[in-house]
Amino acid sequence: MTVDMAQLVGYKVEASDGSIGKIDKHTDYVGRQYIVVDTGPWIFGRHVMVPASLVTGVDEESETVYLAATREQVKDSPEFESGQYDDVALIQLIEKHYANPHM
Repeated sequence: MTVDMAQLVGYKVEASDGSIGKIDKHTDYVGRQYIVVDTGPWIFGRHVMVPASLVTGVDEESETVYLAATREQVKDSPEFESGQYDDVALIQLIEKHYANPHM
C-alpha cells in the first residue's frame, strides 16, 4: 500500500473487531513506517505504535484506517511513550508482538 502516513494523522483507527482510537503521529524508522495510535479512554489514553504494514485499508471519505490486528493485540502491545521512536529494543518488541500474535 502506498499511502503517505503523515496525511492520516487524525484518522480513526479500526482493528479487525472494533475501534481503537485515532492516529496521533506517524514515524519512519530505518525504512519502516509506524503509526502512533492514541487509544483515548478505551485503554486509559495510552499511545501504541503499530507497524504500518498492518494497515489493510484507508477510507478517505470517512477518515478511517483499518488494521489487520485485533483490539486485544493492540491492547497487549508494548508500552510506548513519546520520544521512543528510535528505541531499537522497543521497535523489536513491537515487531515481535505483532509478528507473533499468540504471545
